[in-house]
Amino acid sequence: MAALVATEAAASPDPAEAAETAEAAELSRVLSRMLPGLEADSKLGRRRALEALQRTLEAARPEAPDGDPAAAAAAFQGPWARLLLPRLLRCLADPAEGCRALAVHLLDLGLRRAARPRDALPRLLPALAARLAGPEPARRPPPEVCEELRLALVQLLHLAVRLSGAALAPHLDDAVRVLRCTLLDPFAAVRRESCECAADLARATPDHFHMQSESLIGPLMQSISHQHWKVRVAVIEATGTVIQFGSGKSVDDVLPHFAQRLFDDVPQVRQAVARVVGGWLLHLRDRYSFLHKLIPLLLSSLDDEIPEIACEAAGLWEQVGLRWQMENEEDLKDKLDFAGPPPAHHPSPGSRPGLGCRELVFRNLSKILPAICHDITDWVVATRVKSAQLLAVLLLHAEGHITQHLEPVLRTLLHACADEEKAVVRSCTRSAELIGTFVSPEVFLKLILSMLRKSPSPSGLLVFASVIRGCPREALRPHVKVIAMELAHAHICQGSENRLYGERLLQCVQAVVSVSREDCRGAGVPLMEVLVTVLALWGPAGLGAKVQEALAELAAVESVDGSQDLFRAHVGALLERLAASHRDWTGRSTGFLQFDVVLAHSGPALGEALPQLVPILRSCLQPARDPPMRLKLFSTLSGLLLGARETVDSQGQFHGYLDTLIKDIFVPNLQWHAGRTAAAIRTAAVSCLWALVSSGVLSDEQIQEVQEMLMPQILTTLEEDSQMTRLISCRIINVFLKTSDGVIDADKFIKIYPAGATSGPKGGKKQPLKQPRRQTRKTRLAGRNRSRRNWRS
Repeated sequence: MAALVATEAAASPDPAEAAETAEAAELSRVLSRMLPGLEADSKLGRRRALEALQRTLEAARPEAPDGDPAAAAAAFQGPWARLLLPRLLRCLADPAEGCRALAVHLLDLGLRRAARPRDALPRLLPALAARLAGPEPARRPPPEVCEELRLALVQLLHLAVRLSGAALAPHLDDAVRVLRCTLLDPFAAVRRESCECAADLARATPDHFHMQSESLIGPLMQSISHQHWKVRVAVIEATGTVIQFGSGKSVDDVLPHFAQRLFDDVPQVRQAVARVVGGWLLHLRDRYSFLHKLIPLLLSSLDDEIPEIACEAAGLWEQVGLRWQMENEEDLKDKLDFAGPPPAHHPSPGSRPGLGCRELVFRNLSKILPAICHDITDWVVATRVKSAQLLAVLLLHAEGHITQHLEPVLRTLLHACADEEKAVVRSCTRSAELIGTFVSPEVFLKLILSMLRKSPSPSGLLVFASVIRGCPREALRPHVKVIAMELAHAHICQGSENRLYGERLLQCVQAVVSVSREDCRGAGVPLMEVLVTVLALWGPAGLGAKVQEALAELAAVESVDGSQDLFRAHVGALLERLAASHRDWTGRSTGFLQFDVVLAHSGPALGEALPQLVPILRSCLQPARDPPMRLKLFSTLSGLLLGARETVDSQGQFHGYLDTLIKDIFVPNLQWHAGRTAAAIRTAAVSCLWALVSSGVLSDEQIQEVQEMLMPQILTTLEEDSQMTRLISCRIINVFLKTSDGVIDADKFIKIYPAGATSGPKGGKKQPLKQPRRQTRKTRLAGRNRSRRNWRS
């Protein structure tokens, strides 16, 4: 019975199959009538035949009786593969461009409607290779000259890849040969389509693609710097997929080009690099071998100028850290089970990197740092900026593990902080602050101070200031005095006359004061010495206002009211330090300039420091000392004596030093000596004496004492060449006479009157002015010419 049923079933065909066969037969008859036109000799005839085929295929759209699309595709498969495909492939080489375009369009329609498009691959791929690659793609242009048609052919190849999938593996050689040529096509759209096709080809044939992937890397890297940013993005994305499904050996060839794209002006290109590198760190089979090369690329995107790119890179980096942490959970078991809170002094405890991210950086830091230290001194500005930014990110992840790499990092920062680019310096100071945050002061002070002792520089001081600024107050407390004394050392404090050096030195003091606060009270004297030095050496260069701000901060820390009270607290110690070297001062000595600043800014504190002050003045104003120094010191002393009640006599003790001031300072400097310099010093001394006698700080009796000791010298100055000196001397004598209670000794008056009556240079005689020699010659020539004219007439 079963055999009988089977026989009857075979004898009566299924209605659906019969309808399918009928549709295929009908389509074959229609195509058979049109296909001979494709062989016509005329271009117009072939074109009309192709257009008729296009209308037929677009209008017919055969449907199975039960509405099954698969059945309709099966009905189309036979006529398509048997009749239409071979002839359309031959039309790809048609001399007429319009015919070739129609043939490509019909092939696209056929592949989309066929039930088994993979059956067309043995014929389609060689035909496409013949049109797009040619026999020698490296030497000759592709046979297809029309760029729009090349684009259509690459799109046809892309369609075949998508529809065929893994069935394309036997024809991988032809597909790769085509892509190697089209990836270098002059038409940008062809390159973009080729990149997408290469990526889909890698996904479609993962088991075989690794054997051909390396041959695509060369063309891709030649296109990665294309002038169109969309092409660059497509190349980066295609490279990521090709290496993902291909051979990891090509990563080393690709990374330098990817690193260059991080400097691209177009944000989409930089974003594509971050996405591809993040994908490799998550999914690349051999990623552990390239961690130290891929991590810097992704971390560089964390400081991108576009917030969206930086945020996306941060998300990818977090995923990478979590995945690595899951894969190495056994090694991190203790750290995961006994994880402590973030350090109390962490710069951003709320956004501290995860354990996996920190471990990844720590374990690869020794391989990454040498390259960064090299690139941070590169001649290209953008490279230096990126390297400096990346160094700060790495140090933030490494935390306490920076210690074992501290010496090369500090050496690198020392060079980089001297960069002319502000962005580089800004990132390096951030790195130095992180060193101060995570490294113990005992460690970094030993290295930094040794560098400063060996060769003090503005960059070294900037690094030092930044490290101090990042250091926690509790950790820095035991070292504040050591730091202040090192800064006050002459080798560092007076290391250069460059203004930038003074500015960096001032930043060091500000950092110590701002971090230590009340802890720096015990180091007030050396800090004051540094500030006085900065004010002395670089105050005229524009740092005076900043030094005053630093003095105000130090005064607030020491709980005194203003800078004058600060000087009052330390002026004795400052003068004691200066007294050790005052015998060697000249007008340009740093010690003398410091002394001048102390005199100018101490105010009432000078009245308390007269025991230390007067011996220094007496020594420095001796006639044998440097003349420019004496002139400057007399000028400063004149200002102090004019306001003596608020300066040197603030405590009412100045009269006790009046005898020393007159005998040891004024008398030697008012003695006549030949030369203009000596005359200028006498003028300065007379001016200083006038400031003393006119200040009101001396009583009449004291003025009479001064008159007794200085009247002969003052009478001598009435014969000076300088009018100013003579005038001031007359005023001094006037004060002397007014304080004598209206009674003038006749002998004294006889001595004073002749000197005043004949005051002036050389007894008041006028010196004849010499005519310039040039004028005399001109007059002589004029007279000679006049004589000649008279003789001729």
